[in-house]
Amino acid sequence: MTAPSHHRGRGPGRPGSPPEAARRVILVGAGHTHIQVLRHWIMRPNPAVDATLVVDTPIAVYSGMAPGLVAGQYERHELEIDALPLARRAGVRVVMSPCIGVEAATRRLLVDGREPLPFDLASFDVGSTVAALDLPGVREHAVPTRPINRLAATVDGRLDALTNPEPRIVVVGSGAGGIELAFCIDARLRSRGLEPGTTIVEAGSGILPGYHPTLARRIAAAARARGVETMFGARVAAVEADAVRLEGGGRIDADLTFWVTGAAAPTLFRNSDLPLDDCGFVRTRSTLQVERHDHVFAVGDCATLTNHPGRARAGVYAVRMGPYLIDNLERRLDGRPLRPYTPQGDFLSLLNLGDGTAVGAKWGRAFEGRWVMRLKDRIDRRFMERFQALDPAGAPRSWFADMMPKESGGGGAGPTDDAGPSQHAGGTETTAMFCGGCAAKVGPDRLGRALARVGLDAKTGQSADVILDLATPDDAVAYRTPAGDRVVASLDAFPAFTDDPWLVGRVAAVNACSDLHATGVAPRFAQALVTLPRSADGGTAEELLFQVLAGARAALDDEDVLLLGGHTNTGPELVVGFHVEGVAGNGRGLLLKGAVQPGDDLVLTKPLGCGVLLAADRMGLCPGRSVRAALASMQTSNRGALEAALRAGTRAATDVSGFGLAGHLGEMAQASGLDIEVDVDALPALPGALQLLERGGRSTSHHQNTRLPLPVKRQAAPGPRLELAFDPQTAGGLVLAAAPDRTGSLVDDLRARGLAAARVVAHARPLRSGRPQLILG
Repeated sequence: MTAPSHHRGRGPGRPGSPPEAARRVILVGAGHTHIQVLRHWIMRPNPAVDATLVVDTPIAVYSGMAPGLVAGQYERHELEIDALPLARRAGVRVVMSPCIGVEAATRRLLVDGREPLPFDLASFDVGSTVAALDLPGVREHAVPTRPINRLAATVDGRLDALTNPEPRIVVVGSGAGGIELAFCIDARLRSRGLEPGTTIVEAGSGILPGYHPTLARRIAAAARARGVETMFGARVAAVEADAVRLEGGGRIDADLTFWVTGAAAPTLFRNSDLPLDDCGFVRTRSTLQVERHDHVFAVGDCATLTNHPGRARAGVYAVRMGPYLIDNLERRLDGRPLRPYTPQGDFLSLLNLGDGTAVGAKWGRAFEGRWVMRLKDRIDRRFMERFQALDPAGAPRSWFADMMPKESGGGGAGPTDDAGPSQHAGGTETTAMFCGGCAAKVGPDRLGRALARVGLDAKTGQSADVILDLATPDDAVAYRTPAGDRVVASLDAFPAFTDDPWLVGRVAAVNACSDLHATGVAPRFAQALVTLPRSADGGTAEELLFQVLAGARAALDDEDVLLLGGHTNTGPELVVGFHVEGVAGNGRGLLLKGAVQPGDDLVLTKPLGCGVLLAADRMGLCPGRSVRAALASMQTSNRGALEAALRAGTRAATDVSGFGLAGHLGEMAQASGLDIEVDVDALPALPGALQLLERGGRSTSHHQNTRLPLPVKRQAAPGPRLELAFDPQTAGGLVLAAAPDRTGSLVDDLRARGLAAARVVAHARPLRSGRPQLILG
């Protein structure tokens, strides 16, 4: 689907085509500071910025509420900030792959599994990890508290697995995080009627090092009142499945051990040329710029302010840095002096005790009670309300639905501009935006009529060397060479469906190879056809083409396909396609759509829904987890499915692309001269697709996919499962026709190859009338 404008505040934009003067700004990580930058860019677009967000996961977990999650006071979704909708609405490109290093001198960001990304300015907000994870047994048996999203995902399961009615809990570390965790775990287990024995193990001489003594004394008293033990001067030597071993030979029984030993620097900085302190954190000046690299910023826990080296690594500082980073990025772009940030000397500390009370401290005074917890909860929720764009069901929250890019400089984004979406306050209706990928295909009815008018629907038999041509509905053409080889070829191209050119190139290559996989042939050679946006000039065009071809090579190399060459031109938007060829060998027949037999089961290898997901993502209305699942599916080759199909003796196949599952099954029914009954309830869906369809979300080609050139009986009740059958797919799965006695082994084989959604979704039946039909039941 056409990607959002990168030059925010202007007219329609195209993938990878910022104005030549735009500066490339990369935000690495979606921490407490960077989400403020994204929100600021939504409200005040900057046409001078071509921005990219690089994250290993689009979901950021707010650390201030994590103890409450452990205590059972919050649901997981209440802690999560989905950065993807914020970035989409701000017109920021998103790369969902871990950053593994930075070359500041050459201005290149190193990203796992793909080519480096060039930048003019970069900012890091990647948090920290937990120290001493390499001690024996820690990774195997302890639960580290960072990254916080991993703690949030695993803590419930670990607590539910406890079988001892008097569970022994050990928390290693007595900083603020360790204290809150210990109290909250203890309170949660007691609320279940258990009698935990909770012990805090600290290598130092007291709890809460670096905090005011009055707060430490208050916490110590609360620990005694609740029976939470503390052990000081104790250094852990190893963690075992049922114990924590101390240096000197001591042993503490433990059913569950939490590791909260303080912050450690992210590993990505080890593979960089940035100056680091003795602990591996990036050294920054008061302007938040990295020493000796004025074009690189670092904020939050990953950085050390050299003029404030003793600053605690607390989330409150990352929050307070937000306005300074926003201002200083713009000042750097404009060539103005930067504003120094000075961390506050005293801040309001609020520690959750897990039982509905909290302890707070400010200006040397400590206080405790339920009112303190209510204060903490109100502050935390107010912060979250500013950044949570979608509700737990995926619908836009009112503030996000109403927030449109404001006018800036060269013009604003109006209701029909490509720079932003248009929808009413309820968030259920959106202005149709042209979709890319395979959803950009001409509809099956119009395509069929055009081919018939020009006479290309009846060319079979024009040459004895032609095996497959336009007269057959298969996904490729095939012909015999004078030497007797059977060459199978296909040409497929589409406009960009996202604003990441590397990803567009990779998926386009996977999609093109899929046409040959569907005929039972492994592709061997490829040529590229790339249309670059006219607005991408000079170095921008070169980098765009490089990223597209690099992404394609990543897919083609995995397929053992040689990219021999190709052709480039310019046009209104980025379009990527490939011509691929292979040779059918070993006397094996091709898998044809017309070879389905009555009684065959039809197995679908991948889940459906990428069309509606990409449409919603274009407008910033798709949860990050759903987009990530869709992109992972689209990057999965059908080569493994082909190998499983050949092992099972599959008779016929097709790939599922822009015409949707119903369209491609309809082609099989017509070509084979039979009826196909679809079990709508069996259709596998990508996460979030059914919810979007239920709310009325559609790809722009969805409606044309419902106009099929054969009778369609809709016996299933109207609803999202039925609509899923018409959703256009890009780089979708295969549909494999197999005899029922082989279907079970085929599905098992597919799932063993990582295609977990593979299942029987339809059955071939003899004709009930004089014309093939598709039955959606």
